[in-house]
Amino acid sequence: MIIDAKRIENILSDIKQPNAYEVDDILAKASLLNGLNLEDAAVLVSVEDPHILKTIFIRAGEVKEKVFGKRIVLFAPLYLSNYCINNCLYCGFRKGNKDAVRKALSIDEVMQEAKILEAKGFKRILLVCGEEPKVSSMEYIIEAVDAIYKTTGIRIIHVNSPPMDSVDLKRLKASGVGVYQVFQETYHRPTYALMHPSGKKRNYDYRLGVMDRAMEAGFEDVGIGSLLGLYDYKFDVLATLAHSQHLFKRFGAYAHTISVPRLRPADGSSVKDAPFSVSDLEFKKVVAVYRLAVPCAGVVVSTREAAVMRDEVIQIGASQISAGSKTEPGGYASVGTVSTVQPVEQFSTNDHRGLEEMIASIIRHGFMPSLCTTCYRVGRTGADFTGKTLSGNMEKFCQANALLTLQEYLLDYVQNGARELGESAIEKGLQEIKETGLKKEVLKKLDEIRQGKRDVFL
Repeated sequence: MIIDAKRIENILSDIKQPNAYEVDDILAKASLLNGLNLEDAAVLVSVEDPHILKTIFIRAGEVKEKVFGKRIVLFAPLYLSNYCINNCLYCGFRKGNKDAVRKALSIDEVMQEAKILEAKGFKRILLVCGEEPKVSSMEYIIEAVDAIYKTTGIRIIHVNSPPMDSVDLKRLKASGVGVYQVFQETYHRPTYALMHPSGKKRNYDYRLGVMDRAMEAGFEDVGIGSLLGLYDYKFDVLATLAHSQHLFKRFGAYAHTISVPRLRPADGSSVKDAPFSVSDLEFKKVVAVYRLAVPCAGVVVSTREAAVMRDEVIQIGASQISAGSKTEPGGYASVGTVSTVQPVEQFSTNDHRGLEEMIASIIRHGFMPSLCTTCYRVGRTGADFTGKTLSGNMEKFCQANALLTLQEYLLDYVQNGARELGESAIEKGLQEIKETGLKKEVLKKLDEIRQGKRDVFL
């Protein structure tokens, strides 16, 4: 059994409001980078005392720095299609949205979108599509992946697509995709059935089992998540952790990424307001608990959240964020155009900062922006990634490669004077490298980049 709902409910029902001593003991365990069991995670996610929460946030930030250093990975989504046969009540793409303007990108349009993102400086993108087999077929997705790799400088492509069978997953992996993402949305079966009244997505178990199929098919890195607001966030957080633990038991690797989407309005959706609203403080608590419970995971916060919130969560455990996102197909090419007919968005975004502004903000908050794609390309994936990360041996690679990608970005993409800010960040980052041999190697590679070499990494 992947998710034991009764066990999760019993754990939560037994929790009394935790005191500081109990929380301190759990945080001491988390600091060892061994993660947390469901009982300990349930204690942390149940804390309401703002003073204790502050301690949790501080410790989560410390754990993140032990594992990944100060680097914050940046990426952008690229939506291929908004056609969908499902009727998810909270989504703008849902089949029942009769007013939706539908669009599926041609391969030429896919390349155009990818080239726009590349021109901004992105090296990592996430392809997203609705579930309509006649439109977003496996052949179409693979053709899009192949075209992007062949015609742009995008270095790694991840995919967030509907669940598929093992045969198609093997084909998708063979195309060069890095991480395969599918979100369960909610792990609470009655709520799942309510929110997905029709379409293939209504099959809870088929969706839940896709991560196992993906890893069996060769995907060493997979991404999971719950859409906060559909059901009690405490249940869904523990279920997400249980899912990640299941993957570790079977495959030796936790979920590579855990995304933290919070329900946002979408044109044409039936659910406008979250049935189980999640406050800003509760959202921050979820980010911190994911970080403490699965220290090796990339905790992903998208542009669903406002700029202020995203600036705060990178200090308490978030390690990956998107920038300048468009959640409709063709959204990047349409910027600046005037049209009364726009394809429907999956959801409305809440942080509209572009990549350069996002990079500057990350630096100003004391962190290191990273456009690194190295791990997927050198085999630091799956169980190997988990081992290196939990042993504390990944941070040095993250720091070094963040510096190298920032240097490349500053030389090739900066438009408005952010170069000085970035160069100062590189100098500060170099000072933080303690290993003499590593620092020497990074200095050498930085010089290679300044002399014109590209795609340099450790």
